[in-house]
Amino acid sequence: MPSVRGWAALGVSSALFGLWAAFGELELLATGVFLLAAVLIGMAFVRFAGPTAEVGRHIFPSQVHAGDTVTVEVDIRSDRSIRNVTVEDTVHGLGVARFAAAGTTPGRPLQARYEVLCRTRGVFPVGPAVVAVSDPLGLTERRVETGSTDRLTVFPRVERLAGFPAVRGHDAAVQSTRPTFTPHGGEDFFTLREYQVGDDLRKVHWPSSAKRGSLMIKQLEIPWQARALVLLDLRAGRYPIDDAFEHAVRGAASVVTHLYQGGFSPELWAGERAPGLRSGGRYTQAMELLATVQTKDHMDLRNSVARLRRSGVGGGALVIITGIPDEGVVAAYRALARDFTRTIVMAVSDQVADSMAMFQRAGAVTVANGPEVPWAPAWRTAMELSWSIASAG
Repeated sequence: MPSVRGWAALGVSSALFGLWAAFGELELLATGVFLLAAVLIGMAFVRFAGPTAEVGRHIFPSQVHAGDTVTVEVDIRSDRSIRNVTVEDTVHGLGVARFAAAGTTPGRPLQARYEVLCRTRGVFPVGPAVVAVSDPLGLTERRVETGSTDRLTVFPRVERLAGFPAVRGHDAAVQSTRPTFTPHGGEDFFTLREYQVGDDLRKVHWPSSAKRGSLMIKQLEIPWQARALVLLDLRAGRYPIDDAFEHAVRGAASVVTHLYQGGFSPELWAGERAPGLRSGGRYTQAMELLATVQTKDHMDLRNSVARLRRSGVGGGALVIITGIPDEGVVAAYRALARDFTRTIVMAVSDQVADSMAMFQRAGAVTVANGPEVPWAPAWRTAMELSWSIASAG
């Protein structure tokens, strides 16, 4: 079909035909016929020289957080020579990359690379690519969608936290900063993992080791104090502005990452129970839920927590993340805190002194700040305070 330049040429050609009819000048007619013929010949050219290219795409790094930059490599392959090729690759919601090549050679792929700034969390479709071929004068072009559609998942931005909640070890009278995965724990089978230096060879699972060609260790049930639950309040009424909820999501992502890296087995609840960190790709599954989670206008937090508790929760640490605390958060705390050694309540608000004092009197650790204030300093202060209280007790 005609390009923008081609439509302009057709417009000029029509005007010249009109002027020729009015004044009878053959030069006007000849010029109009030339422009019309150029467009028609261009349409025939792109019809028979249309794009037959295949486009492949590679996105790396595979895991990215809001604010990071990803690199996309595009490979263009064609079984015949094509000239004046233009390729558009769209990251829906983030931008469009356009690049051009003088031509392609059969069996010799063209490669292009562009970067995408991931401004916000979410799942963004990438592609399919659009390959366009134009005539030498640029009057016509033919566009064809080709290649697959990929997915770019942008996790929430994660802050590096310091300090862990004081949870009880195997001895109920002993506090510990990190859970202990001892090989002498419970006898319930949990999963298989690869052998690491220092593991007890008596725990080697020989049939699986022979099948995989490497030593596999039987991991027993995760110690009770190593389990953790991160609960994100999704009620829209608790967040007066969108930035407040985004700050809460960043807090949840930071806590899940921090606990996971610290030896805990955190489970995420954000409107639904994300797959617990007990299976392959478990951390990624939790972060993918946080990448797309949104507030809900009508949500009964009490009933949701009651169903969650009936499904079986409990362990060393409970983290509740909300906006402005209300009776619903208090009820959730009362229902769940009894099943955990330590509870942390994180609120996205500058004016929650009275509400947070209630949680503190009940023995919870509180962390509160505004949407523009990082979580890390407040988290570290709260963890240090909780340890001083635990030591004094």
